[in-house]
Amino acid sequence: MTGMGLYNSLNIYLFVGLALLACGILGVIYRRTLVSMLISIELIMNGAGLNLVAFNRFIAPDKAYGMTFTLFIMGIAAAEAAIALAIIILIFRKYRHVEGAQLKEMKD
Repeated sequence: MTGMGLYNSLNIYLFVGLALLACGILGVIYRRTLVSMLISIELIMNGAGLNLVAFNRFIAPDKAYGMTFTLFIMGIAAAEAAIALAIIILIFRKYRHVEGAQLKEMKD
């Protein structure tokens, strides 16, 4: 086996995308700090983008729909990261911690 058959399989890309998605979901559930939750959300978006590009390559190679949607996902992820980091900085300035479970004080 030359190894080229491994990269020409849709299943490999879907499995890696699923692994990124699962790691992201577990990170959002089990992490306590807001920064690690933000990184986990980025993993979820990257898994979705990888699946879109893989489907584009194997299902419709002549059209760039999957790549276009992935570019939109990357733009949304960049905007989300900028806004979330600004909110996290403001929370840290006010409460001196960024633990997600201890932010019940924000209801006041």
